[in-house]
Amino acid sequence: MSQHILTAVAWPYANGPRHIGHVSGFGVPSDIFSRYQRMAGNKVLMVSGTDEHGTPIQVQADKEGVTAKELADRYNRVIAEDLTGLGLSYDLFTRTTTKNHYAIAQEIFKGLYDNGYIFPKITMGAISPSNGRTLPDRYIEGTCPICGYDGARGDQCDNCGNQLDPIQLINPVSRVNGETPIFVETEHFMLDLPAFAEVLGTYLQAKQGEWRPNVLKFALNLLGDLQPRAISRDLDWGVPIPLDGWRDQSNKRLYVWFDAVVGYLSASIEWARRSGDPEAWRQWWQNPDARGYYFMGKDNIVFHAEIWPAMLSGYNGVGARDGSPGSLGALDLPSEVVSSEFLTMEGKKFSSSRQVVIYVRDFLARYDADALRYYIAVAGPENQDTDFTWQEFVNRNNGELVAAWGNLVNRSVSMAAKNFGSIPEAGELSDADRALLERSRNAFGPVGAELRRSRFKNAITEALDVVREANKYLAEQEPWKLKDDTARQKSILHVALQVVDDAKTMLTPFLPGSSNKVHAMLGGEGVWSGMPEIREVDEDGGESYPVITGDYTGAARWEHQPIKPGTPLAPPVPLFKKLDPKVVDEELARLAD
Repeated sequence: MSQHILTAVAWPYANGPRHIGHVSGFGVPSDIFSRYQRMAGNKVLMVSGTDEHGTPIQVQADKEGVTAKELADRYNRVIAEDLTGLGLSYDLFTRTTTKNHYAIAQEIFKGLYDNGYIFPKITMGAISPSNGRTLPDRYIEGTCPICGYDGARGDQCDNCGNQLDPIQLINPVSRVNGETPIFVETEHFMLDLPAFAEVLGTYLQAKQGEWRPNVLKFALNLLGDLQPRAISRDLDWGVPIPLDGWRDQSNKRLYVWFDAVVGYLSASIEWARRSGDPEAWRQWWQNPDARGYYFMGKDNIVFHAEIWPAMLSGYNGVGARDGSPGSLGALDLPSEVVSSEFLTMEGKKFSSSRQVVIYVRDFLARYDADALRYYIAVAGPENQDTDFTWQEFVNRNNGELVAAWGNLVNRSVSMAAKNFGSIPEAGELSDADRALLERSRNAFGPVGAELRRSRFKNAITEALDVVREANKYLAEQEPWKLKDDTARQKSILHVALQVVDDAKTMLTPFLPGSSNKVHAMLGGEGVWSGMPEIREVDEDGGESYPVITGDYTGAARWEHQPIKPGTPLAPPVPLFKKLDPKVVDEELARLAD
């Protein structure tokens, strides 16, 4: 039975182009998952956009001599182009500076406020002494007062996982300019997280056995020390606070992390409106049979596994103070938070300032998008921190994509096309023929099971094992030597092409671009797996902006489909480019420059 699947993808911050470390956490995994779910017959809504508010945007805008809006406009487009180039199949990739998003973020705030889960408080805010601007928690670093870790952020310590306040840090410094911040009194609104301790505990305990252990353990560890969190900031760039006496204050805005997580909901509502059915979003947000999967890097676990569920619970009127749902109605909490670990590069943490980075667009200018997608799936930071090295990238591209999958496709299709011009009909099958066909057909079950659990490495490894067995089969059967036994040659090539077709299907979530090529080589018609596109839209005739969307209702289905003898075969084209080993030295030299 078809199910509604929400794929909620972390919002990339619009203060610069994204690098491959970013997309290894939120981008490629979410697309692999969504493409599989569509192929399995489920109704997928994959949403996200650029996160465009907060002090970091203003800081970067000042550096570049532009306004915050100008900076956000530029990088919104850059990021949209990069993610489209990677083939990420968003139903809607939008932005947080829309009227729709402002309205929904303010609605969630009002619902929480009306239910008593938001309250004002005088706090100590961090100020940059040189320009008087508020410093966001994450832009302050120091020594953790709990575990002594040097490099803790002002909102949490990544070493011990505890929530922090910037003023608690020992020897705090600004990441913007190295200054020691000044702490001054200021009034802010607080989200009463302790009021959700019982609700969150019950919610998280129910996820035992469902979530990745590292994600659940991290979230559960935070429950013991829940503190109210500030959800407003002294800033003129962001969503206004929707209360009398506050909404007209030019220097008070909702904190960027509060409005960013609301983006999953606001993007769903924007998608529904643009689809022609303004109420369609409810099938993914107010449906007991719907499932919501949230994809991000591990530094965002706290926001998605605790703060967002708390906000949704409070809006629904579920918490220590009870309450009633806001005007949108009760909203579903995340079914799973699918967090990846960190990707480093050549043994170093990604750093744009230190040039330890490769931006997505630079990568795509030199290499195939599917080659990067493959690397992330098979060697990415799914369950532990992993290191991207150019040597491993070249080895996997050449040894697995080119020599295994590309080789199987090329020699199977080219031999059949050259000798018969179409898919040959199989005659009597041998034990080896039947064994390979059964192996290929049966692989859909375990590969699909791993994809449903977001175990991408296991899934693609299983699919590639089928490819390797098919190559071994061809090497043993040697159809190129059977010119005098065309009946047997036809059977062997039919079996090989059937496995190529099966493997194409199983690899589609990972390698949509090359799977489309294989579909065409095998004589397939129409669109196999839909690809994203950028469209220009506006709100009520206002400024236009780019969104990513697309029609993903292609022919791809998660099932074995018998190939049809007599189908004309197209001349094979290389699926992947073999990389010169010198690429490693060239790329390492770029890093050293």
